[in-house]
Amino acid sequence: MKSNRTLFLATMVMVIAFMSTNIFAGDYTHSTPGINGYDPVAYFTDGKPKKGNGYHVADYEGVIYVFANKKNRKMFEANPGKYIPAYGGYCAYGVAVGKKFVADPEVWRIENGKLYLNLDNDIQKKWLKDIPGYIKKADSNWMIIKNKTPFEL
Repeated sequence: MKSNRTLFLATMVMVIAFMSTNIFAGDYTHSTPGINGYDPVAYFTDGKPKKGNGYHVADYEGVIYVFANKKNRKMFEANPGKYIPAYGGYCAYGVAVGKKFVADPEVWRIENGKLYLNLDNDIQKKWLKDIPGYIKKADSNWMIIKNKTPFEL
């Protein structure tokens, strides 16, 4: 009887350990909040980047976004497509040249109501020389590279 109980407990521990591994082995691409924890709504309402906090969060398409306040979270939840950055938050210029560069949330621009991020100030200077042209290229490239990892490009 005691050996059956021990076997049962050992089995349960292994099952729980296996299940926990699957539960917490999420996709690493979403292990960081969208826009590195910056509030996507603040770019539009405050006219500048602003860090969010853990009290105000929302999930959109598997990405967690963090907000500076409840009002911004509610605005986002009402219309997330208005606030999410173009190209999954990757550098807009990078996408235009067929790459996925991690963008700096402090280097940004709103163009035609859409938030675009860039790798750094030097890259943004290049992007600013032909915004409509680069957006056109990036929109086309995004369809091809969207589901690829940066390392595949």
